[in-house]
Amino acid sequence: MSNRILILLCISLSLFLGSCDFGPSVEKSDSSENALEKEDDTLHLLTDINPLLDDGDINAIIEIPAGTLDKWELDKSTGEIRWAMIDEHPRVVHYIGYPGNYGMIPQTLLSKEKGGDGDPLDVLVLGPPVERGQLLKSKIIGVLYLQDRGEQDDKLIAVSSDSPMYDVNNLDELNAKYKGVIEILQMWFTNYKGPGQMEFKGVGNKKVAMEILAKAIKEYQLNNSKNNN
Repeated sequence: MSNRILILLCISLSLFLGSCDFGPSVEKSDSSENALEKEDDTLHLLTDINPLLDDGDINAIIEIPAGTLDKWELDKSTGEIRWAMIDEHPRVVHYIGYPGNYGMIPQTLLSKEKGGDGDPLDVLVLGPPVERGQLLKSKIIGVLYLQDRGEQDDKLIAVSSDSPMYDVNNLDELNAKYKGVIEILQMWFTNYKGPGQMEFKGVGNKKVAMEILAKAIKEYQLNNSKNNN
């Protein structure tokens, strides 16, 4: 082997070793645990994204991908998605994974004064799992009426534009084409927190679900206007 080739090999090896990290791993700070790696760091997931698209679909921000157990949620003050904490420990659902992509609809509000929880509208998007923090175009088809220890905790039901279910337009079509899905959702949401925590109050059709969305958008706008005055 010529000296020139040997020198080139040595240089290549030194560059490779220099790029490797053989030291101890460093624990990430809280600021680096943001679920959504955004190109625009100023984007606020609650305030800067429209809830509705021109064709009537919604923008859903996915906090918990389908099939997963880690409970992440929107931080309303920062607009970032963070791992929810309870007793200083990250929250994990002690049940089977979420039956759909779970998230929220931006620029919406269920105020406590009107029986809500003070948070944006929850939405469960049926379809293949997506990454946490993804903005998912979805079609609303109905609503699950739920109470969490007596507090209104309705979940809008939607279908992902990336799913074969996207041809479904309402709960009747869902029941006809995909039997058992509503029963699965009812069973999951009334059991994932443990016995007696969540109470199922029935389902509502697409018309009712869209009315809930319209009220939540209006409530957000009124609250936002009040805070800015």
